[in-house]
Order: sequence, then C-alpha cells, then structure tokens
Amino acid sequence: MEFWVAGEPKPGGSKRGFYNAKLKRVMMTEDCDKTKNWRASVAQCAAEVAKEVFQGPLRVQFKFVFLRPKGHYGTGSKAGVVKASAPAFPSGRPDTTKLIRSTEDALTGILWRDDAQVVTQYATKRYGAQAGCLVSMEVESE
Repeated sequence: MEFWVAGEPKPGGSKRGFYNAKLKRVMMTEDCDKTKNWRASVAQCAAEVAKEVFQGPLRVQFKFVFLRPKGHYGTGSKAGVVKASAPAFPSGRPDTTKLIRSTEDALTGILWRDDAQVVTQYATKRYGAQAGCLVSMEVESE
C-alpha cells in the first residue's frame, strides 16, 4: 500500500507543560501548533486507501519532501537555478525522528492498531517540487 500526503510535514512528540492555577494542575500542549493539521491530512489520505486495520508486523517507509528555501536559488538571469552553495539535503530541523512520530501517530487506528507493529522502518528527507510525504507500507515477512 502506498499513498501521498501533500503539505509541509510537521514534527510530533515535543510537549510543553505549564501549571494552571485555576484548575490546580499541569496542562500539556503540543509544541508545534501545526502538527494537528499535518496529522489530520495524513489520516485523511490513509483512510482513502486503507481497506482494513492491519494486524501483525509491518514494514513502513516514509519519504519526506520539503520545498527549498528561496535563498537556495539565484536571482536575475539565474532565477530558478539552485545555487552551487545550496545544501543537497534538508539536514536542519525538523528532525526525521519527530517527523516519523507525528506521521505514525496519525496512522494509528487507520493502517494499524498500534505503531509498535512497525518492525522495519525507513525514512528519508529530501528537497522536491512538492512538499509532502510518500508513505509505503506492507506486511513484514521473514
């Protein structure tokens, strides 16, 4: 099974805690406000192709694609041409592990019952013409 999720991938897993004096307890929130939108997009795209919630061990591949920043391109007659000094890969934030975390969490209950079922996992971050993530999943066999 394979599907594409359009949009800028967002990280997950970072939480921020603060004390609410009125409720007299600690409240937890996501660090990245846009994570909810990313998870909703992932869940919607998966639901369109999923026929069942898979059981057993799974192999998953995530290919995260980001748009190049404007500063990576030349200007004037070289507009649209990537500068030689521009990095080949998006090696800055967000980190791949947190991108996987938010995307896996969105797929729980749609593709699998628990992300602990993922026994083999591959992930890449690249620059491309359209931001998003290509998710490929199959049942792991020996």
